[in-house]
This record gives sequence, C-alpha cells and structure tokens, in this order.
Amino acid sequence: MSERYFDELEVRDPDEREADLFQRLPDQIARAVEFAAGWAGHLGKIEPGAVRDRAALARLPVLHKSELMSAQRDEPPFGGFAAGKVSQMNRIFMSPGPIWEPQGEGADPWNAGRAFHAAGFRPGDIVHNALSYHLTPGGFILDHGARAAGCAVFPAGVGNTEMQVEAIETLKPTGYAGTPDYLKVLLDKAQELGRDASSLRKALVSGGALFPSLRAEYAARGVKVLQAYATADLGVIAYESAADEGMIVNEGVIVEIVRPGTDTPVPVGEVGELVVTNFSRSYPLIRFGTGDLSAVLPGRSSCGRTNMRLKGWMGRADQRTKIKGMFVDPQQVAQILLRHPEVARARLIVERRQEQDVMRLAYETDARAEGLDDALKATMREITKLSGSVERIAPGELPNDGKVISDERSYDA
Repeated sequence: MSERYFDELEVRDPDEREADLFQRLPDQIARAVEFAAGWAGHLGKIEPGAVRDRAALARLPVLHKSELMSAQRDEPPFGGFAAGKVSQMNRIFMSPGPIWEPQGEGADPWNAGRAFHAAGFRPGDIVHNALSYHLTPGGFILDHGARAAGCAVFPAGVGNTEMQVEAIETLKPTGYAGTPDYLKVLLDKAQELGRDASSLRKALVSGGALFPSLRAEYAARGVKVLQAYATADLGVIAYESAADEGMIVNEGVIVEIVRPGTDTPVPVGEVGELVVTNFSRSYPLIRFGTGDLSAVLPGRSSCGRTNMRLKGWMGRADQRTKIKGMFVDPQQVAQILLRHPEVARARLIVERRQEQDVMRLAYETDARAEGLDDALKATMREITKLSGSVERIAPGELPNDGKVISDERSYDA
C-alpha cells in the first residue's frame, strides 16, 4: 500500500489488466460449472477454455437478479449458484426480496479496502460505520474494507442516533461510513444536542445516491464525501477518487454495460444495464445483471488509476428501487396487497424531502375499513423493513402504466 494507491494493481497497464482477467476467467467458469449446479444449468454446454476475451464472454447469457431470486425460492438458499456447502460459509445474509448471499473468502471478501483508500482513509483513522449489520451484509462490507485499509472501526449500525452522537464525541472518529443520508442525520443531531462531531472530516458512502446538493452541504460543513457503488451480491464494483471524474471499476471484476432486456454490450458512452463477472470461489457470479443503469466514460482518471470508469448510478433497468440503502422490489408491493385484499391497486412513490428519502403508498379502495391506513403502514414496514406514509386516493386515479414503484427523486440536484 502506498500513500496514493491501495496497491500497484490500480495503476497497471490496461492491456495487462485485461489479459490477466481473461487468463483467469476460464478456470473460474469451469469451477462454477463443476461445483454449482445452478451455473451448469444456466450456462448450458459451453467450453470454458474458449471464453478468453470480451466477445466470447458476451455470448454467455446474463443472469438477472429476478432469475436468481426465482432459483433461490425453488432451491433454497442459493438456488444452486454457490460453489460450496451452506455449513461451510463464513456468514449468510438475507437481503430484501428476499435474496440470500453468502460471505466470500478472505479478509476483505467484498473488496472494499481500495474504496476507503481512494476516499482518503489511512492506517490510524477511526471509522464510524453506520451501515446496518443486521440481516444484510452492508455493515460487514464496509467494516472489512475499513480494516483492510488499516482503520479501526466503531460498528454503530443504524438507529440509536443520540447514542451514536455520544460515541462520535467520545471516540472522535476521523471518518464516517454508511448511507449518504444518515451522515446528515448525525451531524444535525450533534448540532441540536450541542455535541462535538468536528472530528469527522471524510466519509465513504454507499447504499444510495449521493445527491449533488447533499455533497455540497457536507463540503460546507468540512466533510469530504466520496462514494462507492456496491451490491450485496458482488461487493464494491466501483468507487470515486479525489479526482471526482466518475467511478473507477474495482480490481478483480469484469464490468460490461448491456442494452436492457438483452445480453448485448452497448458502445462506450451509451447507458445500459451494469453486468458484472467476479472471481469469488465460493460465490461465482458470471455476467450477473445488477438491474442498475450506468455508462462507461472514455479515457482514464487523472488520479492515475487506469481501470475503466463509470458515469455512476443512473437509475434502475427495472422497478426495483433502493430507498435509504435498502432495495424495495415490486414483489414486496404485491405482498402488501395480498395482506389487504380490500385494496384494489397501489403504487409505492419514492420522493426526496429535506435531503432524506421518503416513501408513500398511494392506494385505491372502495372499502371503508376502520384503521386501514395504520394497518397498511404496519404491513409496509414489516415487508420492506422501512417506514413510510400511506395515501388513499379515488378509484381510477392511479395511472394505468404498469408502474408499481415510481421513483420521483431528482438525481440532478
């Protein structure tokens, strides 16, 4: 590890990186097919040794998250896509959907260390980690990454805001890790209580969009905030550097951008679905469709890192939407309606108020059931693990456009 870079892999010649990745890929595919029946069925009769470049990789089918979720329901917990016994996994997580994820191998199984390094974290820093450690892997992803960067970690998790503020004043962490929104909650609460949170000078955020207005507010308050793009399945896929010129693809993954609804890569600069291939031995993912939209930026970052750059998160190819760091799936909205058959139609509306994500379930019904609003709120929280408001509207008022989740947040301000 150097002062500027996490390791020398970040600055190697792009052709050398490409050759290394595709030299390793045939063995990764062969192992996945041999030890994970789900992959053998999904990939069919292929010759792993022939997949030695991007053109050959593009001929393999994309595995969409919806397909993985379906396979997991049919063959729990991993749908045959994990290369190992459940009893041999380090940890097993349950993300909203539900979808199950095993923890990979190594000290930094989600490859988050270099994202912390790029965000200015160094040995001796104390990191206040406010991403959830409960059920989902988010807290562990950042925890392992911070420690891989040589930092000490306070595992704050979510909630108990006043106690977290007390911990910040006592431990004087130099950095924050968590969702973009919650850092503001902590800073505002510290100000309200007269607590000292001035030790926080840098942050690595993930689990939601870092809106430009929020980044500017943090800068005005003396906190330099960079973001990492990560998923529970794959870990950190890309991250920002101080150059602020897009997101740099992480080492050890192959990233493609494909036209939504197809397996076909799009030209550089065109927006499409982010598809990722990893090299995890225990949980191989080959052409895994994240459902997120992005685009490749031409050229290299002026920070010196030479890997592919992404424009960043640009929305969803499907209606699955991240709210306060948690994905909410159209199937979960359907589950809410199954619990309340008196509701004819509903739409989950996601908005942005006072730099916070808020969600509102707009619903149509002819019933006059007492307490229906409160019952819907309780069901929504139970199924999505998030709180939100409800709004009864007149039958026929919801647009007939097929939308179950409507993301009405502006990502330009």
